[in-house]
Amino acid sequence: MTPTRPTSRTLYDKHIDSHTVCTLDDQGHVLLYIDRQVINEYTSPQAFSGLREAGRDVWRPETALAVVDHVNPTAPQRVAAMADPGGALQVSYLADNCEKFGIELFDVLDKRQGIEHVIAPEQGFILPGMVIAAGDSHTTTYGALGAFGFGIGTSEIEHLLASQTLVYKRLKTLRVTVEGGLASGLTSKDVIMALIGKIGASGATGYAIEFTGSTIAALSVEARMTICNMAVEAGARGAFMAPDDKVFAYLKDKPRAPKGELWERAVARWKHLHSDPDAVFDREIHLDARDLEPMVTWGTSPDQASAINGSVPDPEAIADPILRQDMRRALTYMGLEAGMPLSDIVISHAFIGSCTNARIEDLRDAAKVVRGKHVADHVRAMIVPGSTAVRDQAEAEGLAAVFRDAGFEWRQSGCSMCLAMNDDVLAPGDRCASSTNRNFEGRQGAGARTHLMSPAMVAAAAITGHLTDVRSLQGSF
Repeated sequence: MTPTRPTSRTLYDKHIDSHTVCTLDDQGHVLLYIDRQVINEYTSPQAFSGLREAGRDVWRPETALAVVDHVNPTAPQRVAAMADPGGALQVSYLADNCEKFGIELFDVLDKRQGIEHVIAPEQGFILPGMVIAAGDSHTTTYGALGAFGFGIGTSEIEHLLASQTLVYKRLKTLRVTVEGGLASGLTSKDVIMALIGKIGASGATGYAIEFTGSTIAALSVEARMTICNMAVEAGARGAFMAPDDKVFAYLKDKPRAPKGELWERAVARWKHLHSDPDAVFDREIHLDARDLEPMVTWGTSPDQASAINGSVPDPEAIADPILRQDMRRALTYMGLEAGMPLSDIVISHAFIGSCTNARIEDLRDAAKVVRGKHVADHVRAMIVPGSTAVRDQAEAEGLAAVFRDAGFEWRQSGCSMCLAMNDDVLAPGDRCASSTNRNFEGRQGAGARTHLMSPAMVAAAAITGHLTDVRSLQGSF
C-alpha cells in the first residue's frame, strides 16, 4: 500500500509533487519533469556527444538556454578569438550543437552574455514554481525566485535534453529561520557564511533548505540569490525562499516574463507558492542576524570561516581528530599560524565577481567602499561584472569610473577568477580576497590562497592591502 502524503506540505514538496511524472519505487525515487535548463560550454560537450552518437534529438529545445561563461577571457576589450585552444574548442562545439539542435545561445559577443546564474534571472528565464536543472552546482541560486534549481552531471544533462525528465530522489527538508536586522556593513554573504560555519560543509547534505524569517524578507532579490547560491556549500541540493512582492516586482519587466493578462494570472498562482503554516520540516535551524559580524574564510573550505575581528583558530584545541587534521592541512596550505589576527593577513589580489556576488547591487556596495580611495600599491584588484547587462548598467551609473579611479581593473563578464578556467589565474603563493563561493585548494590557481567574503569586504581589503573590517573605513556605509 502506497503511503499517503500529508495534506500540509512544504514548498519543496509542492514543487516536487507538481512535477512528478510517476513514482519509481518506495525509496523516494520519481521521474521528475524539468521546466527549463541552462547549458554552458564547460559541462555540456559529453552530453551533446552522447546525443549525436545515439542519433537522438533534443526533445524540447525551446526550454534550454545556452551561454558561454566559464572559459571565455574577460579582458577589458572583448573579442571572439580565444588564445586557449581547449577553451576555443569548447566554445565552438557549443555553438555547433546549439545550431544542430535548435537551442538559443548567448555567445561571447552577445549583449546578453554573462554568467549563467546571473543572466537567466535577469532575462526572466527563471520563474516561480519552475523546476530547473543545469550542469552546475550553483543552480540552487534560482531558489531566490521561488523556483527549485539543482545541479546535475553530464550523463544527466544528456538524459534531460533527450527526455525533459530526470530520475530524482526526494530530499529531506530543512528550514533555516533568520530573524533580526542586519547591522551596517553586513550583507547576505555574511548570513550564508555564518550558516555554513555553524553546520559545516556537509551539514545540509541530503536536504533542501527553505530560508525564512524577517531577515530574509528584508533582503533584496539579488541578496537572496547570494544565499541560495552558497547553500550548496553546506551540502544542500536545493534552496528555497517563498516568492513575494519583491520577487514579482523584480520579474515584472524582464524580457521573458509573462505580459498582460498572463502576468496577472501568473502572479495569482505564484502567491500560493509557500509552505503551509503547519507544514512539518525534517530539521529546523535558527539564526539571529543581530549576532553576526562580517565573515572571512581562513581555510580551504567555505565552513572554515570566522568573524573578521577574530583570529586564526588553533587545531590543537579541537577534540575531533579528523577535523583537527583537516584544519592543520588547511593552515599549512594557506600559510597561516594559529592565533594570528585575521586582520593581519596581507593580500596580493582582490577579486569581485562570480555567480555569487557580481550583480549590480554587489557593485554598488563595493563602490561605496572605494569611492575617493585607492587600491593599495601591492594589490592587483579586479571587477568582473556578472553579465554584460550588469556591466552596461554600472557604466551608466558611474560605478565603473569609481572603480577605475580607485585603481581596479574593469573587465568584461564571465566566471573569470572564480575557478581559473580562463586567463584570470592566480600564481602559487598569491593570496586573494574574493567574493566567490569556494576557497578549495587550487580553486583560483595551483598553490593560490583564497579568502571568501562579501564584495564590500573585498573592496575594503583592496584599499588597505589586508583583510579588513569594512566598518572601520570611514564613509563606507
